[in-house]
This record gives sequence, C-alpha cells and structure tokens, in this order.
Amino acid sequence: MTLLDGSALEQARAVRDGKVSSAELVRAYLARIEARDPVLHAFVEIAPKRALQEAARKDLEVRSNRASLPPFHGVPIGVKDLNLVRGFGMRSGSRALRWLKWSPVDDKTAAALRRGGFVFVGKLATSEVGAMPVTEPDIHPPVRNPWNLEHSAGGSSGGSAAAVSAGLLPIAHGSDGAGSVRIPAAFCHLFGLKPSRGRLANQFGLRDSRILYTCGPITRTVTDAAAMLDIMLDRDPRSPAPRTVTPFAELAERPPARLRIRVGTRAPWGTTDPEIEAATLRVARVLEDAGHHLEPAPQFQGALADGLPLWQWLVGSAPLPLRYVEPVTRWLAEAGRRMKRTDRDALHDAITKQVLEVFGDVDLWLTPTVIVPPPRVGAWKNLGPEAAFTEAAVLGAFTAFFNVSGQPAVSLPAGLTSNGLPIGVQLAGRCFEEAKVLAVARELEQRLPWRERRPPLG
Repeated sequence: MTLLDGSALEQARAVRDGKVSSAELVRAYLARIEARDPVLHAFVEIAPKRALQEAARKDLEVRSNRASLPPFHGVPIGVKDLNLVRGFGMRSGSRALRWLKWSPVDDKTAAALRRGGFVFVGKLATSEVGAMPVTEPDIHPPVRNPWNLEHSAGGSSGGSAAAVSAGLLPIAHGSDGAGSVRIPAAFCHLFGLKPSRGRLANQFGLRDSRILYTCGPITRTVTDAAAMLDIMLDRDPRSPAPRTVTPFAELAERPPARLRIRVGTRAPWGTTDPEIEAATLRVARVLEDAGHHLEPAPQFQGALADGLPLWQWLVGSAPLPLRYVEPVTRWLAEAGRRMKRTDRDALHDAITKQVLEVFGDVDLWLTPTVIVPPPRVGAWKNLGPEAAFTEAAVLGAFTAFFNVSGQPAVSLPAGLTSNGLPIGVQLAGRCFEEAKVLAVARELEQRLPWRERRPPLG
C-alpha cells in the first residue's frame, strides 16, 4: 500500500513529519490525473503549475512553522464546479456560463478549504447546475464510473466521486441538494456526508432557511470526512447550528452508545433492487451485532410529483439565461420561475413536517442510498426532458427527503452487486446530530472491509 492509497489525514501527517513533501504528493497525483482522467472526465479544469507553486509554499511553511499547521496542510483537493475558487473558472456544467473562465475570489466554502491547508488542483465535473443525478452535461463528455466505464459515476458531484474512487485525489469537495454527494459516493464505493442545513455557511452567503443544498466531503474514510466538516463549519454567530466544542473528527472516533435505528428498504417511488435490499439488511445485522436496537421503518408516503416543485424552484433560482441551457434544466427552471415563494415555503414546511413525523423519535434511519445500481452512461439521453428527469429521479428516492427536512445523512459502502457495481447504504440522523451519524458510520467502517476494495481503474 503506497502513500497515495492512504487517507487525506495520513498524507497530511506524512507532509507534516517530513516523510514526503507536498510538492511530491501533488506531482504524483497530477501524474495519475494525466494518465487516468482522459477516460473518466472527472476534471473540467486542472492547474498543474499553480498547484505545484502552492505546494512549494506549503513545504516552506512545514520547515518554518510545523507546530501550527492546519489539518490538511499540503494535501491536494478538487472542488466541484458549482463553487467559486480563486484563479479558476466556474461553468456549473453549463454553456450559459462558458464565459466565466476566471474568478478573482474564493466563495465561503473554498475559503474554508484553503484555511484548512489544502492545495487546489482543479475543478470537478457536475451536471448542469446540479440538476440531474448523473454527470452528463452537454458541455463536456460524461463522467464515467471507475468500477465500470460503461456506467455512470452518479451526480451531481460525479466528478468528485470518480476522482477519489480512481485515486486521482485523496479527498474531494461536493455539494448535495437532493442526494448529489450521497448518490455518487454510493455509486463509486466511497463515504459521502451531507451535513445538517445551517451547519455550514452557504457558499454564496445566502440566508434562506429553506435552502435545499449544502456542501459536503467525499472521501475514503469517515475520519477524513469528519475532519473536513470541522474546517468547513459556519463560525457566524447568526448560524442556527449549535456551537461545537469537541471536533467532529474526535467525536467520530468515539464508540457510540446503544442507539435506536429504524431500517427501511421500500422507497416511496421505484422498486428497490433485491441485491441492494439484501446488502442493506446485512448492514442492519452488523449494527444489531454491535448492540444497537433495530426496528422496521414505516414507508415514506408520496409521489415524485409532490416534492418536484421544490426542485424546480431551486433550479429556477440559478441565474442563467434559459435559452442556453439543456432541455431538462429548462423544463425544471421554467416551472420553478413561475412558482410563488409563499407556495414554495408552504410546500417545504408540509414535507418537512411529514418527514420528521415518519422519522420519529429514533436516533438514526438506515436505508439504501440508491435503490438501483449505477445506470449506464446515456441511459436517458434520448428521452424528452420530463421523461428523462422522471426516470432519473428514482436515484434520489431515499436521499431527497433529508434535504427538505435539513437532517444530516451519509452514504457508506456496503459491498458490490453480482456485476461488480458498488452498493451504498444511507444513515440519517436528527438535525445537528452529525456526531451520532459519524460515530455509527465509523463503527461500520471498522466492521466492514470497504477501504480495501479498489476499482479496476484505481
């Protein structure tokens, strides 16, 4: 096992201890990107010269001030192309933003990652404005899954998951509006975290208390994700999140108390693949063996159409001229722009109330992350916009509810299908109880051998 197979925190420790330089680490990852990304298409922009210059500065800081270095000092990272990163473009997967080739500033998320010590290597692919759960925008080739190049890496953070899974990065940034961190994490055999709404500052400084999306890490290990959460926390006193004293990276390592966990495999729309249902129940037995109390979960009620206006509103809020966007994006945005805010708010509140009532007074829910295996690339390309979105929306049948309610949720690896495609399971907790979710995920990480499994391309 080489250093590049280690976690991001292990690599940061090696840089801090002088076992490897940040420049050596970045150079090794750039070589992997050059060799492997031409078939994956995970990156939309790479800055080798700038990354090596930044790594050289990190190495000088190691020699001069080793005692006070940030947790990810000298470790390379990629940022999803829905965020502003100083010196990079931001096209958001859309021809409508092809002119935005350079940003003079970091948004709030990128600034937090920079303070955490990361070296920015490049920008990672997304579906157009994150609207679809696969990463196949018209502006560049589709992102392919390192486990099988004929299949999707998921979306909308597909570039982030493909890059980490294939070993092009040790850790990546993503964002999640209906499952966009968890879906690609599940499809690429990785760990993905969606924090509670309000736990992190919105990257654009928005204060909408009903906003669906938040940023989150995609990693190989639970502790890497917890440590990245620590550096991204919203320090604004106006944040609704309770103040944290003990770092999440430390809380994730603590054995959890005996918890009540509900297990559900029946989605409100779509049918769960039998292999995925079986994998979820296997994880449930592992949790039961660990001492937790498990009970069956009631099924979420409702159809896709019930919550669709919330997604249409979100896509419609993207400041894009619709004559330049893809048909699915246009179909969603046009409906969203006709909607009244008061109607959006009432629907959001009604669905949140239902989700919290069904979730109940337990500590966690365990479900499949996605109820079907990764689809083939281009599975919905020949369908009309409404049909394409409806077919794709089955991927978010278990994830989207927790974006509406604002609860924290993770996806973690749970094995492979008989065809060798990754399966993910989701753990969701009560609002602002990321510590419980992370601790149980870490417990499962210790009992399930997911870190040892690597894809054919990786």
